Amino acid sequence: MKKDIILAGVGGQGILSIAAVIDSAALSLGYKVKQAEVHGMSQRGGAVQSHLRISDTGIYSDLIGLKSADLIISVEPMESLRYIPFLSEKGWVVTSRDCFKNIANYPEEEELFAQIEKLPRKIAVDAEKLAREAGSAKASNIVMLGVAAPFLGIAIDKLRKAIEIIFAEKGQKIIDINLRAFDAGLACNNQ
Repeated sequence: MKKDIILAGVGGQGILSIAAVIDSAALSLGYKVKQAEVHGMSQRGGAVQSHLRISDTGIYSDLIGLKSADLIISVEPMESLRYIPFLSEKGWVVTSRDCFKNIANYPEEEELFAQIEKLPRKIAVDAEKLAREAGSAKASNIVMLGVAAPFLGIAIDKLRKAIEIIFAEKGQKIIDINLRAFDAGLACNNQ
């Protein structure tokens, strides 16, 4: 098993939480994990990306090469397009449709979604709406994790257990919200 994943979004959207859940679940299965440094965290609203590599054999670099990523998981649609050069020919883009307009020249939404629609393998969901229905708009990152779950090569029960572990210190209410958010995202693949 080998998965090369780009995580993308903006500061404050929970990219590190997505990575922590995937890392925890992968490690529980005995997989090796390497993650590149997350960039952009110094500014809330600044671009954030991380390279996450999972394998059942050795991993020698934490960086993903151009045209090599199996999956881009993005909590912000413009950020998903920023990393398309890393996507492999058979790779998937899983993105939120919720725009975070943090720059003056943010593209028109119609143009942005037209570009995403041109991609051969993509899923775009209204993550914030699903997260609110699960109990908190802040859980939109975990909605996106749920949407991406079938592409990770990690058992769903291991991801759910990792959510419980990662959010344990925040209490059962937050765990439950995130599990509902995960399930809401997962359900997007069955429609």
